[in-house]
Amino acid sequence: MGVLAMGGAVGNVLAAANTPAVDGLLDLYQRESNTKFSAQTGSEIWRKEFVSEKGGDIRSCTTCHTSNLSAKGAHVKTKKVIEPLAPSVNGERLVKTKTIKKWLKRNCKWTIGRECSAEEKGHLLTFIQAQ
Repeated sequence: MGVLAMGGAVGNVLAAANTPAVDGLLDLYQRESNTKFSAQTGSEIWRKEFVSEKGGDIRSCTTCHTSNLSAKGAHVKTKKVIEPLAPSVNGERLVKTKTIKKWLKRNCKWTIGRECSAEEKGHLLTFIQAQ
């Protein structure tokens, strides 16, 4: 693949990840937290292990989604397949504000045991967006 063609493909992937939903949520979380978001910090949160209050299980985002967001995951309890989270391989990700908010809330509660802060949401969303 030529450099120009490859650059165009990369540009399309990046454009797909920068959706109005993501931009709006990052603006909101930035105002609420007064934080500059980092994909690196989001990656650290993504991989961090938490102890469940119910049963003492060790959980992280990777428990269901894996550490490779371009790959399919599976819910740890139901074994239901989870399509890749990376917007670079799954164009249905990060396009609806309501869906993003719902899953951030639900997954933070399950993984961390509480809702994520605006700062944590911003870092996680920045990390996912970069995948």
